[in-house]
Amino acid sequence: MKFVPCAIPELLLIEYDVFADARGYFIESYNQKVFHELGLTVPFIQDNISSSAQGTLRGLHYQLRPHAQGKLVRVTQGCVFDVAVDIRRGSPYFGRWVGVELSEENKKALYIPPGFAHGFYVLSEHAQFMYKCTDFYAPEYDRGIIWNDPEIGIEWPIMPGKLILSEKDKVRPRLAEAENNLLYEE
Repeated sequence: MKFVPCAIPELLLIEYDVFADARGYFIESYNQKVFHELGLTVPFIQDNISSSAQGTLRGLHYQLRPHAQGKLVRVTQGCVFDVAVDIRRGSPYFGRWVGVELSEENKKALYIPPGFAHGFYVLSEHAQFMYKCTDFYAPEYDRGIIWNDPEIGIEWPIMPGKLILSEKDKVRPRLAEAENNLLYEE
């Protein structure tokens, strides 16, 4: 397992060791000891799976404290463009984003700590997206930012005529107006 810092150093792209033979392949997708050795002593306490059609954009989602969530995300079927936005007020990276392609083919994952809004856009005909969370889903702390906020300027690879959004994600506020109690801490 190799951890590669992104343009925002707290975001880590994970390149797995893939053990393949005639039967298929094996990947150790999470190892608490390895994470702890890197100083990532986060407790993953909830696992989620979503299934989405091509053109679906989910996000940008986050939760307020005390239920801010960190996530370890990966794709087991298909391909997505995955995005994390730094929403920690006072962070030198506040409002900046990182986007990576996660797919069944590249077998990579992304670690997103608390303090980031998260979303993804489905590039393949279908995608199965799996993520481990560091806190439980808490609807009363659930928040979001509009996916196309011009101040953030995410370069989504939207295919012509292919954009499926939930009603909730269509009306999210811009980052400047978003409710946020996530202060940057060094």
